[in-house]
Order: sequence, then structure tokens, then C-alpha cells
Amino acid sequence: MVIITAGMIGVGKTTLTGKIAEHLHTKAFFEPVGENPVLPLYYKNPKQYGFLLQIYFLNKRFSMIKQALTDDNNVLDRSIYEDALFTRENNAEGNITDTELEVYLKLLDNMMSDLQQLPKRAPDLMVYSETDFETILYRIKKRGRDYEQIDTNPELKDYYYKMWSAYKQWYKDYDASPKMKIDLERYDLEDPKNVDAVLAMIDERLKSLR
Repeated sequence: MVIITAGMIGVGKTTLTGKIAEHLHTKAFFEPVGENPVLPLYYKNPKQYGFLLQIYFLNKRFSMIKQALTDDNNVLDRSIYEDALFTRENNAEGNITDTELEVYLKLLDNMMSDLQQLPKRAPDLMVYSETDFETILYRIKKRGRDYEQIDTNPELKDYYYKMWSAYKQWYKDYDASPKMKIDLERYDLEDPKNVDAVLAMIDERLKSLR
């Protein structure tokens, strides 16, 4: 089984990915944030680094999904399937030109075509996490990455809200695999009882797929 997790920055999907992997005794592929040299630059100057950031992420996510679909069992923290959501938003914000978007989408199409040649062509399940917007802001502040903070860059609040809203439509439109939604506001993963409850829901969904 290959499971991908999806959701807004700060929602808790990275924690969820680790819990799922531990529960299923499998490998977790985490989003390349800490070692990403472009991300801090992007937050300082999105118009200069928007396209470079999206190409960086696309390359990493393509490698991750290929390996995950080739291996037996894996869990991915965010995947290539939601990458275009960020690129389109950057285009709408003027951070990526229409020409750059066209180049990106053609590259993405080529990569998705390559995935169709693998023995396993898509994930078995997508687990989408959500909370209300205020919880997103609280968790972003709590994890303390300087370049993500709205206290030092108030414009980020509008960006976060647009992405939070866009994700709702993205989930509705997603059809690459079976999917399920987890409310990580109601089931805050800091409480071990909530972790057990969420993992039980995922187990039930996996049973239905098998």
C-alpha cells in the first residue's frame, strides 16, 4: 500500500505521516523543507524565486513518488499530486509568469506520463488533513520557522488564507486515488487518544479498499 498525506502548511500532516508510517511499520517520505535552500529565499522575494522554488519541489516530489510507487509500502508527506496547486497560486499572485506556468505544466504532464509506466500507477489512498484557519496560524507560529511568520511579514496571512481556501476545492477535485478527510482540529494529534482514533479511521478505510 502507498499512502499520501495532503493538506495546508501547518495543519499537522507531517506529524500524521510519521504516525501512519510508525503504525504500519513502513517508510515515511517527508517533504524536503529543512534542506531546501530556495524556500527561505522565496519567502523574502517570491517574485524572484517563485518559479525556481516550484521546479525544486517538483523535482523532489517526482523522485519521491517514483520511489514510493516502486517500493512495497510507503507513506508520503505531500506529493506531486498537489504541487500544481502552489504553482497556480504563485501564477495568480504574479510570482510566476504565464510562460513559466506553461513550462511547468508541460514538465508536470511529462512526469505524470512517466508514472503511468510503473507497475503501480497511483497511490492506494490519499489522506487529507484540515483545520480551521485560526488553528493553521497558531500552528505555523508554534513551529517557529522565522520565514513563515506573519509577525515579520504580514502579507503572508493573505497568502495562507488563499492556500487554505484553495485546498478545499483541490480536495473536491482530487481523483488520482481513493481519498479520505481527517479533521486535525477535532483530533489534535498531541493527544495520544486522538492519534489512536485517527489511525483506526485510516485502518477502516484501508480495509474497505482491500
